[in-house]
Amino acid sequence: MNYKIALIPGDGIGPEVVAETVKVLNKINEKYSHQFEYKKVLAGGCAIDETGSCLPQETIDICKASDAVLLGAVGGWKWDTLPGDQRPERALLGLRKELGLFANLRPAILFDELADACPLKPEIVQGGLDIVVVRELTGGIYFGEKGFKETDLGPAAYDVEQYAEEEVRRIALVAFDMAMKRNKKVTSVDKANVLESSRLWRRVVAEVSKDYPKVTLDNLYIDNATMQMVKNPKQFDVIVTSNIFGDILSDEASMITGSIGMLPSASLAKGNFGMYEPVHGSAPDIAGQNKSNPMAAVLSAAMMLRYTFGLSDEADAIEAAVKKVLAGGYRTPDIYTEGMKAIGTAEAGDLIANAI
Repeated sequence: MNYKIALIPGDGIGPEVVAETVKVLNKINEKYSHQFEYKKVLAGGCAIDETGSCLPQETIDICKASDAVLLGAVGGWKWDTLPGDQRPERALLGLRKELGLFANLRPAILFDELADACPLKPEIVQGGLDIVVVRELTGGIYFGEKGFKETDLGPAAYDVEQYAEEEVRRIALVAFDMAMKRNKKVTSVDKANVLESSRLWRRVVAEVSKDYPKVTLDNLYIDNATMQMVKNPKQFDVIVTSNIFGDILSDEASMITGSIGMLPSASLAKGNFGMYEPVHGSAPDIAGQNKSNPMAAVLSAAMMLRYTFGLSDEADAIEAAVKKVLAGGYRTPDIYTEGMKAIGTAEAGDLIANAI
């Protein structure tokens, strides 16, 4: 099979981890007789430097003409002084909107080999963790009306949190469908005791749940959910929540697994199209030093194979290869502990590719 993949290496360590991911995908090509056609495009700070825009129209057009998008990371210190609407990170919001990427899936998996890296007490996470945060990605406060106005207390700024019923319904369907393939439990997180938008959210999620009688639905307020994530994370299976709450919860979930450098993500549109990226940022402090961990990007590619291309065996092969490398005691700097075998970015990519 032939698949077109738009590559957005981006900034900082993005190009490094994307390069190693391509190395692994090429190994999948050899073993399973597929053909991945790559086309590199610009987004983020590097796009600003070259074109003056963080998201050139050419990038949008090529992404739309592709079967999937694989992204490294965007942003960095170099562009921190730019106005908010011109910063590299705006490229992510633009891509989500232009590509219709309304559902963000962020698995938080505690690998057995990395249990010691978890900051929680061993008894809390005994047996491992496997949580998926399903985050609504194109609505809510990040995309709502914004502006400035004069008030009795002087100049003020505002950002509007707004959700339509259909926006909630479609993300709820993603969460319940995923729960049916897992442990049949959904936790919906909102702030329905205060926010009108959350009350609508809770009502629509409850309506969707009626079509999934085998799935248990729990509701938590966001403040309680953040506490429960560190107190008893094993209670969670699939978490569904709004854009801003999902941003917070998915980062918290990633940190309790020990390393943000190990966690992938998928942003999905209707149908099979998706954009896949590691959860970690651009990490400009280690860029170009062969210190970054490419495993999150590689695991993001495995999600791409599974969710967009329907290649489950190939996705399993990548995930098994990552586990094999970890079981062999190989560690990049972010997950290194005494007694392990220290490796760099390129060597990690080689090891994973060779393990397939």
